[in-house]
Amino acid sequence: MSWRTRENDDFNEHRPSIDARVTRRFSTLPKRVFDAWLDSRIAGKWLFATAKGQIVCVEIDARAGGWFYIVERRDGENVEHIGEYLEIVRPRRLVFTLSVEKCSLDFERVTVVFDPHGTGCELSLTHKTKPELARQVSHGWIRMLEGLATVLGEDSCVAPPRQIAAPRRDHELRRHALPVQLKP
Repeated sequence: MSWRTRENDDFNEHRPSIDARVTRRFSTLPKRVFDAWLDSRIAGKWLFATAKGQIVCVEIDARAGGWFYIVERRDGENVEHIGEYLEIVRPRRLVFTLSVEKCSLDFERVTVVFDPHGTGCELSLTHKTKPELARQVSHGWIRMLEGLATVLGEDSCVAPPRQIAAPRRDHELRRHALPVQLKP
């Protein structure tokens, strides 16, 4: 099942966006941190979970072209998180689209990179979003990565997440890009 269309991608790419970036170190091996994103039993404990809500549904089809559907019950309402996996390179890189219908009907792109770091790894997350949502998105991911650390049995004081400002907007990047010819 596919939750996005090429038309939606083309439409969203022309809107102003910014990269919200968060980085966090884990003492856990990259493959264990990576797998926590795709295993529904583990992801249901932290991914899109908030302190005020309860995850009530987790469906993950962990393959490129597969999708995820995670529902959290918050304040008596269901908050649906829907996306499609665009790239899965275990245990190095995960790219997916994400839409939270309660916030927006747009699909945004999230890229997660897992770099080995000593006996653990450094996770770098980039979420392409609307400029006015960048701070909220970054803070949400910081909280979720703290939840992931807890699920993995890590002390959250040892490896705090960092928010990295990224003031690049798509229209600024296009100005410096080489022209691309599309084949019919």
